[in-house]
Formats: sequence, structure tokens, C-alpha cells
Amino acid sequence: MQIKKGDYVTRNSYHNDTLFKVVNIKGETCYLKGIDVRLYADSEVKDLKIATEEDKKNLRIEVSDNDDTDLDRNDFFYLPGKILHIDGDNEYLNRCLEYYKKHNVYAIGKRLNEVDIPYKIKDLLDEYKPDIVIITGHDAYYQKKGNIEDIRNYKNTENFIKAVKECRKYEKSHEKLVIIAGACQSNYEELIKAGANFASSPKRVNIHCLDPAIIATDISLTERNREIDLIMLLDKTKYGKDGMGGLICNGLMYVGYPR
Repeated sequence: MQIKKGDYVTRNSYHNDTLFKVVNIKGETCYLKGIDVRLYADSEVKDLKIATEEDKKNLRIEVSDNDDTDLDRNDFFYLPGKILHIDGDNEYLNRCLEYYKKHNVYAIGKRLNEVDIPYKIKDLLDEYKPDIVIITGHDAYYQKKGNIEDIRNYKNTENFIKAVKECRKYEKSHEKLVIIAGACQSNYEELIKAGANFASSPKRVNIHCLDPAIIATDISLTERNREIDLIMLLDKTKYGKDGMGGLICNGLMYVGYPR
């Protein structure tokens, strides 16, 4: 069966474990984008299998629905923390914005190329004054290049680090501005050192496209005088502490009375 642009496929050499969309074809090489995982890849046509409807159903990755953050609106009113979500991928950004809307969280979404984020983020912070900022998109650790600690061996970690540092110039306090940074296989340790509250990826694994949004939403909907349960929060993400990690912090939601 001939594979064409837009088809949903899996890779035989990876045991058909991840669902991709074909975004381009050059000769015998297909360029792929993860449907749920923030991952770009390429593959020879002969290694691909067109996904069946059953494959699409079985391989779609479900994530926590944060149903423990439902609010009792009888007597109190709530002002969740404001989120600025900057993403290198428009499709993933839109999925995250849908997630925020579902959970009644105010979020501004901006699509920027990863390389441009460090140079444009200051103006966005000045304009929107968020409580939480997400810096994400696509990343990868190029194992063939060598040392896992060298940020030059990553697709976009250096851009994310520069952006985090710009955020910390804007607001030094980890409590006043929560930063969630990174994407698939990002250098977690360097992002945390740069000033992120949360980052990917401790085990250099891929992350679900909604993982940063899950963390941001939970913090946004947690009261300001209440400390988050860090382990429970990370467990809501697709790969838990292997994919995301971070610092214990308080929530960013104001609660008022009466409604």
C-alpha cells in the first residue's frame, strides 16, 4: 500500500509502538510527527506500516483529566493563575489550549519557532504578566554526538535555557513566576539550573504533548497558601518522573468569599 502525506503510520523497527502522521516525503524517506508525543522522526518507507483504525484507538495516549481540581462554586469564587503558553508547534499548542479551556483556566497561547523564543519572550511577559509560563515545542538528544550533559548535543535545549534565563531576568522569584520548560528528551538538569520550576526530561524520554499543560493547570487551580504534592502531580503526566521533574511550590490561585 502506497504511503502518502497525511497518513497515520507506525514504525516496524520500533515495534509499532508510537502513532505518527506523515508530514513530508522525499524519495524513500518519510518525515514523521508524533500525534501525542512531542517528537519528529524520519523513516524509510519500507519500515512503515499504515495505521488501522484499531491502531489509532490503541496507540492514542490518554492523560489524567485532573478531576481532583473541580471547584465548589456554592460559596467561594476563584481566580486561577494566568498561563502564558509558548510552543514551537501549532497543533500541540491548540491541543493544550483546548485542555485549559476544558478546565476553566485562563491561558494565552503563542506559537514561536524555538530559536526565536529567547528574543521575544520578554515582550510577551511584559504584555501578559502571567503567573505561569510554559516554554516548549520540539527537542531531541542526539546520542551519536556524544556527552548527554553537553547542551550542544540537543536540538533545542539551548534555546529553552536562554528563554528560561530571560524569564528569570524578568522575575527572579520561583514563587511569583512558575516556569515550565522543555520538550522531548530535553536536558532537565540544565533547565532547572537556568531557573525553571519544572522541566523535561530527567531520563531523556519523550513527553506527551499535554504534559506541560497538565502541570500548569494543576498549579493554576491550587490555592496560593497550599503546597502542591509534587510526586502526585508528576504521576499525572504520561511518563511520570522519567519525563518531567521539578521543585515543590505553592499553588497560584486566589480564593475569595462570598461568591
